[in-house]
Amino acid sequence: MSFILLSMATTTPDPFTLDMSKAAFIIVDMQNDFVRVGAPLEVPDTRATITPIKTVTGLFHAAGRPVIYTRFITGEAETLLWTWSPQIRAPVCCCRRGHHRRYEDIGAERECMAIIDELPLESGDYIVDKYWYGGFYRTNLIDILRSEGADTVFLAGTVTQICVEETARGAFHLGLKTIVLSDCVSSFAPDLHAATLKNHAMKFGMVLDSHEMPDKL
Repeated sequence: MSFILLSMATTTPDPFTLDMSKAAFIIVDMQNDFVRVGAPLEVPDTRATITPIKTVTGLFHAAGRPVIYTRFITGEAETLLWTWSPQIRAPVCCCRRGHHRRYEDIGAERECMAIIDELPLESGDYIVDKYWYGGFYRTNLIDILRSEGADTVFLAGTVTQICVEETARGAFHLGLKTIVLSDCVSSFAPDLHAATLKNHAMKFGMVLDSHEMPDKL
């Protein structure tokens, strides 16, 4: 089934037509250490995106199209990326594989790198672990998309101007039609969030509210 979706920019035509039988949904870094209250890398606005992300996930599952979660992982050896996220270092060990911490908003301990409980993975969903910002950098994400016959990606998650943007640009440079869902992404900096969405719509792809998506894919 092919159809055209309306973009945020109503004064210009949409840059491409979407064939939803070739679409995939990428959910970027909705992990405990970003989402939970008081988490070391907490982005408070992530929590407002959970419901729309779940809605879109349901649409993709119902359509039999792939849902792919990325997880940001920190290894044992320090890299340049650690310079901008000192919480990665011990004793905090942000997003460290196998590291657990207690989160007071759920009153329980969870693995800090794990996808949040509110977004339960279903059979057939993919997880792509990455050690840098972009979902395509040194991962098998493009191989998953090709194996699923996807030429189009919808993007959700956090942080808008960091890992989401880097993943969106990676998709663009690989020739994929790229749509960022504005109510499904979040940031700790409203000005950078807005600028990133504006820039994406200007030069890299489309920006939609999830309510603009059709009822059925």
